[in-house]
Amino acid sequence: MSLEKTALKTTYFSILSNALLAIIKWTAGYFGHSYALIADAIESTTDIFSSALVLFGIKYSSKPADKNHPYGHGRIEPLVTFLVVGFLIISAIIIARQAIINIGTPHELPKFYTLFILAGIIIWKEASYRLVVRKSKETKSSSLKADAWHHRSDAITSVAAFIGITIALILGKGYESADDWAALFAAGFILYNCYLIFRPALGEVMDEHTHDDVVMKVREISKIVEGVIETEKCFIRKTGMKYHVDLHIVVDGAISVKEGHAISHVLKDKIKEEMPEISNILIHIEPKN
Repeated sequence: MSLEKTALKTTYFSILSNALLAIIKWTAGYFGHSYALIADAIESTTDIFSSALVLFGIKYSSKPADKNHPYGHGRIEPLVTFLVVGFLIISAIIIARQAIINIGTPHELPKFYTLFILAGIIIWKEASYRLVVRKSKETKSSSLKADAWHHRSDAITSVAAFIGITIALILGKGYESADDWAALFAAGFILYNCYLIFRPALGEVMDEHTHDDVVMKVREISKIVEGVIETEKCFIRKTGMKYHVDLHIVVDGAISVKEGHAISHVLKDKIKEEMPEISNILIHIEPKN
């Protein structure tokens, strides 16, 4: 299965999972008198829209290069990630505002059965995180990684809700706001996750060098190609799920231009064969002595 198909299949899973859990959380939170669970539902609802954005980004980034976009359309991925972070920030602000209002407003204790619902949600969301983050590593997709962190943040906010409801139920009357304090903590954690998601996407847009593993592999492949004496500069840029490589290689200075050109083509084909995640390679020839 191609990287794009893997990413798309994973995103469809996220959308369906978030839609189902949002319905469960809204229903259980409303009838179970738990604002922490409703806060969780708000996040899951925004997750549906953010996953839809990720889906659009992956589909658009997989479009082939054209005259106006010679390096392809992969840059849409970090831009979509920025939008996903925006959705998370909005949901955190809404949750925090309502939690602060609820802390100062008398209300009923949460229902006991909401704990069982939350326990199931925690297990499901953590499993979803592990699945999606594994696929994000396979595909090198920054937006899919952001989507994975949505699942992880959802699991942790559910843990906070579980703890808050448990405290409220054990200590009883006068401690109803423990549920709302849990929601407030969840909002803070969501904002912290925003930074963790935003920072790598920003690095991708700025062509930050964070690809030592790719550089090392390119150099190792270069060593086994006949005619390549050594490698010099090697710059890596990531766009979407693909990489672009600028590589300087050293060849015998006594050979002809035609022979040097042939060596560069053999090397380019070898790197693409060994590393299908690389979309484009520009090789510069340096003469030895």
